[in-house]
Amino acid sequence: MNCSCCYKDIGFIFTKISNVYPMKIISYNVNGIRAAINKGFLEWLQQADPDVICLQEIKANEDQLDLNKFAAAGYPYNYWYSAQKKGYSGVAILSKNAPNHIEYGTGIEYMDQEGRNVRADFNEVSIMSLYLPSGTNINRLEHKLKFMADFQTYIDSLKQQYPNLVILGDYNICHQAIDIHDPVRNKNVSGFLPVEREWISNFIDSGFIDSFRHFNKEPHHYSWWSYRANARANNKGWRLDYGMVAQPLQDKLKRAVILSEAKHSDHCPIVVELDL
Repeated sequence: MNCSCCYKDIGFIFTKISNVYPMKIISYNVNGIRAAINKGFLEWLQQADPDVICLQEIKANEDQLDLNKFAAAGYPYNYWYSAQKKGYSGVAILSKNAPNHIEYGTGIEYMDQEGRNVRADFNEVSIMSLYLPSGTNINRLEHKLKFMADFQTYIDSLKQQYPNLVILGDYNICHQAIDIHDPVRNKNVSGFLPVEREWISNFIDSGFIDSFRHFNKEPHHYSWWSYRANARANNKGWRLDYGMVAQPLQDKLKRAVILSEAKHSDHCPIVVELDL
């Protein structure tokens, strides 16, 4: 005699045998972790409930934070990589489970001085939090272009050892015209320059999937809005935040979305889900 409880048991056994578990990863440029906490970030984090969250622009050193608050929110494993300049840049990874290894920086000194890369290696995937520089003036644009070139070389080498890379973060580049609210007026603005757009195209072609565009081809989806001129309310934004997933993980991709309702920063979070 069959009963519903038997089917439930069979389903449970099948799930265990198939050994497929969803992994939810969030990336969020918080524009100052302490300011974000004051705006309810930790309460939001508990509700969002990712397995791993990558943070950018934390603007704080680890000793300026109460790490018990992150543990209480469900993330006892948290790794902070700050810039040498206080109150500037910096990245972090928070995780429910312990990674096998944490890599702070790239080993490239000028990059690491600004705290722009931290990586957590798990059994089936390596997750990097990336904060690529902006090019707000000619000196910073030259710095950004050098960073982009050196980062590509670094990743080309890294993925030989870690082919299942997921690089999430603020790339400070809009890839296509649909990724920016006014592509005509912004064509000569850093973040949408032809050289920057070409770089991100080449980065994808080197073996990555823009996870959001893998599922969604529609315009008007952004992850950053200026604080000026009521830009967010009018959805005059830029899509600067990406979950780049290495090609070997394509069949594992389950979902990628932008969480535009979260408002602890001038950016909003993005989500990538993998079946591992």
